[in-house]
Amino acid sequence: MTHGEQYDWFGLFAPEHGVHRAPPPKAEGPGDGIVFRRSAGARTYRLSLGPDGVAVATIPPRGSMREAERFVELNRKWLERARERQRRRPRAADVWTVGTRVLWRGDLAEIRRAAAGDRPSVCLGADVFRVPRLGDDLRPALHARFIRLAKVELPARAWELAAQTGMDVKRVSVRDQRTRWGSCTAAGAISLNWRLILTPEFVRDYIIHHELMHLREMNHSPRFWACVGEVFPRWREAEAWIKRNGGYAGL
Repeated sequence: MTHGEQYDWFGLFAPEHGVHRAPPPKAEGPGDGIVFRRSAGARTYRLSLGPDGVAVATIPPRGSMREAERFVELNRKWLERARERQRRRPRAADVWTVGTRVLWRGDLAEIRRAAAGDRPSVCLGADVFRVPRLGDDLRPALHARFIRLAKVELPARAWELAAQTGMDVKRVSVRDQRTRWGSCTAAGAISLNWRLILTPEFVRDYIIHHELMHLREMNHSPRFWACVGEVFPRWREAEAWIKRNGGYAGL
């Protein structure tokens, strides 16, 4: 928590702000390039900026559109700073070809042509991936291979860490999430972003521990962060890595 802003592990920035009490809500609608959304689980008004550049103003159940617009205006300077930070963040290339450097297993690895074989293949570090054609944009094919690996590796690691921490996990799934690295429900269902396979192992393990600790504290209170620190002391280092490099993973 620094300079009045909160960095969420799933890649969004949000300003700290108290609860606004408001009369029953009026009709909602978009305004000034900002999407307004009502959330049954929200306890305060919130302004967030997604990796796609869309700003979302969240309205609590008893909030009003008028108060939400006021909240946005109070935090307009924060939103401008957040957008400027986003513009400066490093991003992955839109088109991947042989020679493109991409995030893989925590490193920026160059896509290299693999040794001649029966089918066209490329290398990322020590890993070899088959692709339909070397002359095409390789990103869709490689993403498909990454997701396939993630669906094997990430649940296995999550179950392993759940056993180590004594957490009662009911289900682990891997999804293509664009705004968060993972999520957890009170019923013990954990969802992980396949892009964790692109990150260093300690970042992957941090996100999994983060979700596991939500089974103790379904919030981001000091007690929650104390739980995280108990099971994963390097969590600040992992947060810093995400802040610097999450753009390479598309978050």
